[in-house]
Amino acid sequence: MGGRPFVLAEQHKWLRAIAAGKLRDPVRFWRKLETFPKVTGGIFVNATKAIRSVMPERVQPYRMIRRVSGLGSLGRQRLVAITDWHGGKIAREAKALVPSPCVWARNGKYANTIFYQSVLDQAVRCRDPFVHVEGSWIVRRLSPDCSRIELASLPEERDEYRILHNMGWETANVHLGSPKAVKNVRHDLTKRPPRWLHTAAKAMVKAMIQDWKDWKRCT
Repeated sequence: MGGRPFVLAEQHKWLRAIAAGKLRDPVRFWRKLETFPKVTGGIFVNATKAIRSVMPERVQPYRMIRRVSGLGSLGRQRLVAITDWHGGKIAREAKALVPSPCVWARNGKYANTIFYQSVLDQAVRCRDPFVHVEGSWIVRRLSPDCSRIELASLPEERDEYRILHNMGWETANVHLGSPKAVKNVRHDLTKRPPRWLHTAAKAMVKAMIQDWKDWKRCT
């Protein structure tokens, strides 16, 4: 099989039309970012270095804010630098990295190792040139037209099963970065019961929502 990079512009025009058909309102996007609290006190030196590594022409000054987003990385530090550059706004985010949940599953083995950059370098996929690891931080660009696809925001005429199929394809592109494990993965899949992934996904959603509720009570 070998995998294949997932490129919207060529092989997947149907998804590009869905994803880009309704871009986020830039005014609302920047206004929402501006509502997050400004960083006060000291800032992690490594986080500042990480953000500067993806800023064009080392632009300064910039406003540093703390951002909360999504469910999967609650509790991690998110620092965003916002500034004006050549007549428009730009934003760069640094998010603190933590070891994979596999560390917990393996009783602490590889607790001090983060494989994120290795995954980016070896995966069979199209890389975002702005995303990379700097120390213990992952940095990326933020903008109204550079974001994840929210199913709830897509047009009514959409094929969610087709979208999910391709999400799985892209996940497989990442896993193919470990070619020696592919044979064992395929063997494992043949032993799985029907609808195992659907059952596991429902359990994961339930656990994540409960984790989010617990986090909200503590903040």
